[in-house]
Amino acid sequence: MPRINVIGGGLAGSEAAWQLAERGFEVDLYEMRPRKTTGAHVTDRLAELVCSNSFGSKLPDRASGLLKTELDMLRSLLLDAAEKAAVPAGGALAVDREVFAQTVTDAVYNHPRIRLIREEVTTVPNAPTIIATGPLTSEALAADIARLTGQEYLYFYDSLAPIVAAESINMDIAFRASRYGRGDEDEGDYINCPMTKDEYERFIAALLAAERAPLRDFETEDKLFFEGCLPIEQLATRGADSLAFGPMRPVGLTDPRTGRRPYAVVQLRQDNVAGTLYNIVGFQTNIKWGQQEEVLRLIPGLENAEFERMGQMHRNTFINSPTLLYPTLQFKTRSDLFFAGQITGVEGYMGNVATGLVAALNLARALEGKEAWVIPPTTMLGALCHYITHAEPKHFQPMKSNFGIMPELPTHIRDKRVRYAAYVERALVDMRAGIAALGDPYLAHVTT
Repeated sequence: MPRINVIGGGLAGSEAAWQLAERGFEVDLYEMRPRKTTGAHVTDRLAELVCSNSFGSKLPDRASGLLKTELDMLRSLLLDAAEKAAVPAGGALAVDREVFAQTVTDAVYNHPRIRLIREEVTTVPNAPTIIATGPLTSEALAADIARLTGQEYLYFYDSLAPIVAAESINMDIAFRASRYGRGDEDEGDYINCPMTKDEYERFIAALLAAERAPLRDFETEDKLFFEGCLPIEQLATRGADSLAFGPMRPVGLTDPRTGRRPYAVVQLRQDNVAGTLYNIVGFQTNIKWGQQEEVLRLIPGLENAEFERMGQMHRNTFINSPTLLYPTLQFKTRSDLFFAGQITGVEGYMGNVATGLVAALNLARALEGKEAWVIPPTTMLGALCHYITHAEPKHFQPMKSNFGIMPELPTHIRDKRVRYAAYVERALVDMRAGIAALGDPYLAHVTT
């Protein structure tokens, strides 16, 4: 049996390598860091998180919560690592970045059937391969993938949110709370900075006037933005209240100083286990760093903030998956080549992990002479794989897990909560049945 190449040591690649190795295959996992850096990563660890530290909701009736449940059934390494590195975040699963990445790195590095190779891959290997090079695929490999696919690449921007030192937040103004009281019973998991209407309008004016960092030649503004990760200054151009109804929405929160709901709120979420760092939720930005500090210090409670990381933007590359891939993530013109992660057009940390798992499972089945597994589209994972491979190719944009991509229920249910619960119930029944039909010994626990 030939060794399998997995290219990219991010979320998808690390999951893929682990899943293949656990099924008895010898794996060469290629990660070019630290020999060659990306401009966004800062360590040589596998599965390093460069944007938010949140893996999304863990509530069972939410789309990302359902995806986590499905990944738990499929024995995901990275979901387990995230749960071990969890920090308080109300109904969300957020992690200490360093603990999470180190946990994944240790597990992969110490696996007897995985060989970690710190080299850049510049051409697509002519052997069983999973390409999971993520948003910052190297130029040489991207050029070879373009040659292989014959498709022109699209670019969109993925932005990094600023990180603040917790001790520099003015808690005489800011307050701890989770929306609608979710999270810790005594103390909310989020720090909230409330704004009056005047404070909000002053902030928006400064935000719109601030100078943005220049984009490189491959990051021009005629390229595509991904709607799910727009920089705040881009959102603000859509209307005076676009942020108040977006990442700064005040619903479910009461300012203890006034006893009333604020006009707008900026939320900060714990970024490490020690609780010394907090990231500004939904505040991805590409404003020049000096002006970022001036603008962000207009937020009540952050007037003396110490920023451990400023926001920035970097390139993200993805292929035209509807044209190139089957729902199994297999390349249409090469049976031993699979793609996984953000390069397929999947967004969200858990989506990246999930596609790494799917690609690995199906490559293993292909090498064993078994039929590939098309995951039921009634599951969240199946719906995600179906969407990215069946969307209209001309207008294809990345997609995160959400109930809107799932097939409709036989009977429409008007109440959203009841409808989502029905989606979840159907998904879990179909996922268990699908896993049982696979006959995969590694997943035997699901059917026992």
